[in-house]
Amino acid sequence: MAQEFFQALILLILVTDPFGNIPIFVSVLSKVAPERRWRVVIRECAIAFILLLLFMFFGKLFLAALHLSEVALRIGGGVILFLIALRMVFPQEGGVFGEVDGDNEPFIVPLAIPALAGPSSLATVLLFSSDSRLDVAIHVGALVAVAIVWLVVLLSAERMQRVLGERTMTAVERLMGLILTAMAVEMLLAGIREYVKTLG
Repeated sequence: MAQEFFQALILLILVTDPFGNIPIFVSVLSKVAPERRWRVVIRECAIAFILLLLFMFFGKLFLAALHLSEVALRIGGGVILFLIALRMVFPQEGGVFGEVDGDNEPFIVPLAIPALAGPSSLATVLLFSSDSRLDVAIHVGALVAVAIVWLVVLLSAERMQRVLGERTMTAVERLMGLILTAMAVEMLLAGIREYVKTLG
């Protein structure tokens, strides 16, 4: 149980990438009044958390409505994770999600979506859908824990960026991208194995 919780927590931290999102949050919030920034961070984290929670509980219904199999989701999620991981390992101008418009106070886009609740994290929590109450409790607990990590990291984003410096933040993001690459490949291979079994 503890191992499953830890694995789910690590995977959620990697796919939501709060440390890699620090430059995005700092850039977007730079034009927001300083006294409002913490409220915006809490609001965006709450929106992302609720969206991921909804996808976790109604994931199977969502798949059924679109006539998608879990195998297809696993393979598609693996591909998306891999592409995002590559952008983390080999940074491009504008960051993982491209250029963001920081002219107005952000609402939902781009901080809640896609920075925190992006395609990879949505695909990941969809895979967490389960009929077992124990599995549901573990995954909800992991999601609550990762939301707390978001708040701790992102509320101190400006301070962390100043203290650690741009090079250190880039190094951390590349390391997380490397780990995420391995997890994406594992997810992709698991999906392929499940697909091969259906052919037999």
